[in-house]
Amino acid sequence: MSNEVFAQLVDAHYTPLYRFALSLARNSADAGDLVQQTFFIWAKKGASLRETAKAKSWLFTTLYREFLRGRRRGGRETSIEDLPPGESELAAEDVDRVAKMDGATVVAALQQVDEVFRAPLTLFYLEDLSYAEIAEALEVPIGTVMSRLSRGKAQLRAVLAKEEANAATKIISFPMNKGGKQA
Repeated sequence: MSNEVFAQLVDAHYTPLYRFALSLARNSADAGDLVQQTFFIWAKKGASLRETAKAKSWLFTTLYREFLRGRRRGGRETSIEDLPPGESELAAEDVDRVAKMDGATVVAALQQVDEVFRAPLTLFYLEDLSYAEIAEALEVPIGTVMSRLSRGKAQLRAVLAKEEANAATKIISFPMNKGGKQA
């Protein structure tokens, strides 16, 4: 593979891969390392990919595998079975309320969602991957992707509702002076 083709691949996919890595690793240093490792692996093995149209999916899959490999080495595996029981679906969010939230609030809330759900949510909403592409990247069946997206959305809604309630409490509890005006 020529240096020019490799540079084009990096230019096209670095930002989405970094966002995905950041959603998994939760810190910029580890996210950068994951992306760098992914491109290193591509430089060694990417030429063997028969269909260059599948490069995006291959890169996301490789990044996710590297993330999991690192987690296993650290003994911090997370599986869907390890999650607390009794998580239930919440009612559908009010679309207008979510639309008014700033992106930083939503991204911060996404960091509080369990890892097993954060990966498919990030790939679906931030990277616009299809269910099939997510299933391939995470190496799970499409039904599992759909289930994890559903449960992940429920967790995300709960976190956002909590953040919204905390913000409302801060506004309501703002101190007043004797004249009834805000201090």
